[in-house]
Amino acid sequence: MSEPVQNPPQLRFDDSKVTAIYANFCRVTGTPEELLIDFGLNPQPIGADTPPITVSSRVVTNFYTAKRMMLALQATIQRHEQTFGTLELDVQKRIKQQ
Repeated sequence: MSEPVQNPPQLRFDDSKVTAIYANFCRVTGTPEELLIDFGLNPQPIGADTPPITVSSRVVTNFYTAKRMMLALQATIQRHEQTFGTLELDVQKRIKQQ
């Protein structure tokens, strides 16, 4: 006799208190137990003499959640690139293309 298959509970979200920020900088550090992901705004993404980057948000998470986030981001970026083309990470190459 087999057990009936149970559907996982539906998660509900309350995003009424979310604050949105824009970040063009990300730094990942951590310990064996958790990751710290810092986000900030680099006002001078090109150039040697830049002021210190102000970190405005930090996410602390475990490696399981980080891996799920990585897979979700990877799938989202792949869909984006299939639609709009490859995202070039080398800033110098992007400047020369324009």
